[in-house]
Amino acid sequence: MIDVKNLTKTFDGFKALDDVTLHVEKGSVYGLMGPNGAGKTTLLLNIVDTLIPDSGEVRLNNLPVRDNPEAKKNMVFIPDEVFYFANSTPLSLMSYYKGIYPQFDTALFFSLKDLFSEINLAKPIRKMSKGMKKQVAFWISICCKPEILILDEPVDGLDPVMRHNIWQLLLSRISAEKMTVLVSSHNLRELEDVCDHIGIMDHGKIILQESLDEIQNNIFKVQLAFDGEFPIPEDELNIKSRKQNGKITEIIVSGNKNETLDIINKYNPLICDIIPMTLEEIFIYEIGGQDSEITKLLTP
Repeated sequence: MIDVKNLTKTFDGFKALDDVTLHVEKGSVYGLMGPNGAGKTTLLLNIVDTLIPDSGEVRLNNLPVRDNPEAKKNMVFIPDEVFYFANSTPLSLMSYYKGIYPQFDTALFFSLKDLFSEINLAKPIRKMSKGMKKQVAFWISICCKPEILILDEPVDGLDPVMRHNIWQLLLSRISAEKMTVLVSSHNLRELEDVCDHIGIMDHGKIILQESLDEIQNNIFKVQLAFDGEFPIPEDELNIKSRKQNGKITEIIVSGNKNETLDIINKYNPLICDIIPMTLEEIFIYEIGGQDSEITKLLTP
């Protein structure tokens, strides 16, 4: 559905994207994670054809996106900072988008009025709060009935109830219409709730992309205790972090869970408990490990 191949983009000698390859399957929700400056927004702007890459290609539904209205006719992009015409209202914006998207669902638009009950259809959008502007963007975008929805920090500025309602609306449309969503967000807890695939970016590269289940199965915590010192040689396990708390050793391990347990059990642990990791914890250790700057920023 979305195919990015060997995409590179440079600004004044700075390589914002470095040979990025990414695939998003039809009907999936792909979460794009990374620290500030990792290249997430630059990647999205190349996918929607706002920026021109130095090299590489983006294809939507197997059509090249560059200067190709046919490839983009079923795609909608909601950026972090939403743009509106100076005097537009939700009602005039609906009429405008009906002219761009032939499949625009007017009946759906009015049926969603109760969900967006605080929005005055006749009020100029420029006079609305950031949260209300985001609500209008989602309202219009859903009614365009896109096959592909690209989101950059989509629920920033929304209160918790509206965030929940927006995600439930999106998930219902994905289920009903097999809509494909690519979302970049710093809210890792929400990505964990809604995404089935995850990509982690750092320094313009995709450093990890897997299904969420595979990622959570391949990096995990183990709490261990042995009769004596910790006996496992460093080269036997891919240990990303190790902490000692009395007789309990906690390690973060990357690799196959069953193979890891087989290795640990050779050393006859007194205690061996597997503890699932949150997406935020996985992000921290994939980006730089326990002592990295990103860890210090994200860990209370």
